[in-house]
Amino acid sequence: MEDKKKWYRLDSRTISNLAVVCIGIALYLGLTHLYQVRAAINGVLNVLSPFIAGFVLAYLLNAPTDFFQKKVYKNGHHSRTKAIVSVYLIALAVIVVLLQLVLPQVVGSVLNLVNNLSVYLANLTQMVQDLVQYFHIEGDELPSLVADYQTLMKNAANFITSSAPELFNFGMSVGNGVVNALTALIASIYMLAGKDQLIRQMKKLIFALFPARGSREILSIADRANRIFIGFINGKLVDSAIIGVLCFLLTTVFRIPYAVLMSVVVGVTNVIPFFGPIIGAVPCLMILIIVNPWAALRFGILIIALQQFDGNILGPKILGDSTGLSAIWVLVAIVVGGGLFGFAGMLLGVPTFAVLYSLMREWADRRLAEKGIDANGEPVAICSTWKKSD
Repeated sequence: MEDKKKWYRLDSRTISNLAVVCIGIALYLGLTHLYQVRAAINGVLNVLSPFIAGFVLAYLLNAPTDFFQKKVYKNGHHSRTKAIVSVYLIALAVIVVLLQLVLPQVVGSVLNLVNNLSVYLANLTQMVQDLVQYFHIEGDELPSLVADYQTLMKNAANFITSSAPELFNFGMSVGNGVVNALTALIASIYMLAGKDQLIRQMKKLIFALFPARGSREILSIADRANRIFIGFINGKLVDSAIIGVLCFLLTTVFRIPYAVLMSVVVGVTNVIPFFGPIIGAVPCLMILIIVNPWAALRFGILIIALQQFDGNILGPKILGDSTGLSAIWVLVAIVVGGGLFGFAGMLLGVPTFAVLYSLMREWADRRLAEKGIDANGEPVAICSTWKKSD
């Protein structure tokens, strides 16, 4: 009878093996039904999108809220509530100012560009013909290249014009999503107001699900990820805002057309590490070539100087060593993140990879210490003896 009971008794090794088998079956089913899995995930994300947006908004506004609570209101009576109200009012004021000052000029610049595109293209063609005659250039390569460029820009203008009804429909869908926007806003306010309680609840759940040591490691990793993410995102937003303002001032001084439009494009794309300057400069240069080629040349030189200033002086000053990644790993993080998740992956790939990189580095250091060797495979005791003898 005792032997029969042993067949029904599950030890930890058996449970682990069953868990591995179940995970393998789940992965196989997920890979063979990838379309259905993706559709189900997208459906869940669509339902949770207001709360995800609310979490992102609360996460971005948490640092200024803490600053107001601790520095301005000195942790006094209802200091958290006062800080939340102050931060949201400031954010609302910034959005209103941007919408009233920047958005009309950007829209006006785009409409003016589309309306005058034929004139710009005619001027570009005439300039190319004058250059061909002046320098006695033979062959049809340059005029044919200009013709192809004209076709490209005309197709772009036609796309913008034909997309106006779709943009209107998009605006209607945005209007219909006001409820989701309000839900996200209210959710972010509740998250900021109840941050301490939410953190306590999450810690309680983690300690209930995992062993004490594992729970402390999870919380330590979460704290490190939070410091890396918030430092990188806030620093990058401040850096991009400064670059956008500097770009507007310089384009105005050097009399480059569509200064506001160019500055907005440069400032927004500068949020993307490494590739941001290239992504922002290329469409701006393509526009300026047909408007004023000499202005395009000035803009190209200006962008190179501006990005050198950002990469060597401003960026390191603001961001510091918030990620701890070398240039090659930043490139890998951007390419992989962008390929998997688009724009969001290009932005968040760097801090995500920084967290994984720091964990892997600590694991490697711990394994080397357990083996008693250094990164070159030499015994640590021998290395220390050599250092003393030297």
